[in-house]
Amino acid sequence: MIVNLDVTLRDGGYRNNFDFPLEYALHHARESVAAGMEWVEIGYRNGSFKPKPGIGRTGAGEDDYIRALAEVVPPDRLCMILHPKNITEDDLPRMYEAGVRLVRFCLPSGAPEPGLALLSRAADLGFTTTVNITRVSQLDRRRLVELAAMSGDAGADVVYLADSNGSMLPREVSQLVTLVRSVTDAAIGLHAHNNLGLALANAIAAVDAGATWIDSSVLGMGKGPGNLVTEQWLAYLGRRTDTGTDAYDLGRVLSLAHRMESEIEQATPSLPLPDLVLGHFDLSVEERAKLPVDRIGDAFSAARELTTAGAR
Repeated sequence: MIVNLDVTLRDGGYRNNFDFPLEYALHHARESVAAGMEWVEIGYRNGSFKPKPGIGRTGAGEDDYIRALAEVVPPDRLCMILHPKNITEDDLPRMYEAGVRLVRFCLPSGAPEPGLALLSRAADLGFTTTVNITRVSQLDRRRLVELAAMSGDAGADVVYLADSNGSMLPREVSQLVTLVRSVTDAAIGLHAHNNLGLALANAIAAVDAGATWIDSSVLGMGKGPGNLVTEQWLAYLGRRTDTGTDAYDLGRVLSLAHRMESEIEQATPSLPLPDLVLGHFDLSVEERAKLPVDRIGDAFSAARELTTAGAR
């Protein structure tokens, strides 16, 4: 069985500074769940990795916002993600009281222990928990194995491989899923970005290798060129006979996509050429500022130089 998680309100927030109108966020969460998505990620708790001035409600993830969502969506469908460095001692119990039941930890590969301690506390509070190992394309495989094993030992229900740079190929995804499955009993998930247009192919490869949790966003709205497109993914799953997908209402998701495209200007699908360059060279979105994006040929050369310098 595949567990599908809608990340639109969070990852899509990178395009509009997380400034989704409350009325739309309520509609989106309600329709996503009504269409059969097992979880809807309603935002960050206390902001993304880097501070963003004037961050909107799906980036701040305050208690009142959670409660508003919990009035229209059952708590056992509500999810939030966080960076451990942004969390105070009171955040986890407050999130649970407000209505969140799945909490996801973006785990820093260099110093994971504080995040894993928070994860263990979240599990004790009754949360379902996931660890999101980011930028796996740049992570040494020995270190990936260590982080996955540590996450499972800390009580993570799911270990997510996040292709943050959108640079991975299906065979690489398959290899990493197989590798991580060998060192933890936790379920394996994939968070795909679409810099090379391979998010769908990578999700298929992940499931075929044994992953059971998949992130996607409506219209693919997400950081850079976006994520796995929910509508495409559900349409694909509907063609399979081995994944138990009869419960998903693709028509309802398509209606949601139409409304989002009409009301959220930044939701329009796109593949900016600089993001394609970043994916080609396996560079993070933060490196985009170093590229002359108005001159794509020069941007390509500059990206090549960044990659060469990083390899030295």
